This record gives sequence, C-alpha cells and structure tokens, in this order.
Amino acid sequence: MNLRSLEQFLSLAETLHFGRASDECNISISALSRNIRQLEEELGVRLFNRDNRTVTLTLEGKKFVKYARETCNQWNLIRHELADASDRLRGEISLYSSVTASYSFLFDLLRRFRHAHPEIEIKLRTGDPEHALAHILDGSEDITIAARPSKLPNGLAFKPIATSPLLFIAPVEQQVPNVPTHPPTDPKEWAHIPMILSEGGVSRYQVDDWFAQHGIKPKIYAQVTGNEAIVSMVSLGFGIGVVPKIVLDNSPLASRIHVLEVQPELAPYDIGLFTLKKNLANPLVEAFWNLM
Repeated sequence: MNLRSLEQFLSLAETLHFGRASDECNISISALSRNIRQLEEELGVRLFNRDNRTVTLTLEGKKFVKYARETCNQWNLIRHELADASDRLRGEISLYSSVTASYSFLFDLLRRFRHAHPEIEIKLRTGDPEHALAHILDGSEDITIAARPSKLPNGLAFKPIATSPLLFIAPVEQQVPNVPTHPPTDPKEWAHIPMILSEGGVSRYQVDDWFAQHGIKPKIYAQVTGNEAIVSMVSLGFGIGVVPKIVLDNSPLASRIHVLEVQPELAPYDIGLFTLKKNLANPLVEAFWNLM
C-alpha cells in the first residue's frame, strides 16, 4: 500500500465513477481499476461494488475512507515538518464552494493565495451550498465557503467574510394572476401566493421562521437546490422566491427580477470560511485561513 493508491481510492470514493477518477489522477481507467483491485487484495476485502453501470462503496470501503483521508493528511503534515527550512509551502488543499461563492468571494481569495503561495495546488469542487458543511464535517474537503448556521457544529471553525441580506423576489412583469409584482398589503394574502424556496439550508430556515412569526402557512410551488434555479423560475413567472442578495447581484437574470420591499425584512446571514478546527494544524490550510 502506498500514498498514491490511497489518493486514487479517495478519488474513486468521491466520484464513484472510474472515468472521472482516472482523469483526476491522470492515469488510465484500466490502471486505476488494476490499482484498486490490488488495494483490495492487500486488505482482503472488497472496497467497491461495481457493475457495468454503477460504482458504490461497500461497508468496508466506507470505513476505509476515514483511514485513507487521515493518512493522506498526516503525510502532508509530516512532509512539511521534515522539509527544508525554507518558508515556501508545498502540497495540495481542497476547497468546496457554490458557483455563486466562487465568483463572489473565491476569485479574490485564490488570486491572493496564488501570489503568496504559488507552490500550493488547489483542488476546487463546486456544488450545492446546502451540502458545504457536510463535506467539511466528513473530511471530504479541507475548506468551504458557506452561510453560517444558527448553531455551529462541534469541531468546526468559522471565519466571517461578509453578511448578505435575504430578499423576496418577483418577476418584473405579472404573468399569472396569483403571482404579484408587489408585496401583498394584507399579510393573509401570502398564503395564496406560490412560493419558490430552497429545499433546505440557512435561507430556508430563515424564511420558514419569517412565515411562522406571521402565522402564515406558505403555498409552496417548488423546492429547489441551488439559488440560481430560484432566480430562473421566478423570472419565468412561476412564483415569488427568496434568495441571498449576493446571488441576485451576480445573476444574468437580474434585469428580469423585481425585489419586493417586504417589512419586516428577513434576517440576513453571515457568509465565511469553514474548516475543522483540527485542520488548522495543517500549515497549508492555515495559510489559506490567514488570508482573511
């Protein structure tokens, strides 16, 4: 067993796709398959269930993921401790970010980080912001940019970047009778307006709390993952939505959206960097953390 085998195993465990994992590891699919089989033979267990269509982790594979991640992290730590006395950091860190956060905050962070630490490689994965903290807590990624929940999970470190208001948005032009372009004058009217909301996450908790405080049971037209999809559906006139201001500021559909002046306003939330507290012992993670 060697570090490269562990890295290849982790790539396949994350993607569950031999083609994508082989691209990430810069080896052929046949070589990756051969290396995984050899790893399984050394361990004496199957790590993956695979057929012509799907790849899934076995129970033993899920247990081995934790060992492989910790081993790779420890290797990077000891390598830096034993390296020469130069101040140049080398290695790789992984980041998880939503598409919106990537061009709202990450561009400037990566630009400054690349200038300060040119020999640290960045592995960036984009996806649903609702899953950001889960990727940190299970060790899949080193750092993420996400909204701060009301209660911070144990073992998690947070460093704020910005505060974003949450906005009610409507289509510029009324396309169906029950989707207004202005906020209702009577709070009871909200119960009859189709709402397009996030499936979960901080913004959904905030808007659910807002409706509960007003004694309103909202009419949910759609629950979606990804704030950009909310903007798109609202622009087409399907309903009224709620999105963070940073999403609207960077949306190509902003001209087709009207922000509703709703009182009282929804509570804003903080956006920032998250990592496991123990990850801050890694000099690479600490270097990125200290950019803020």
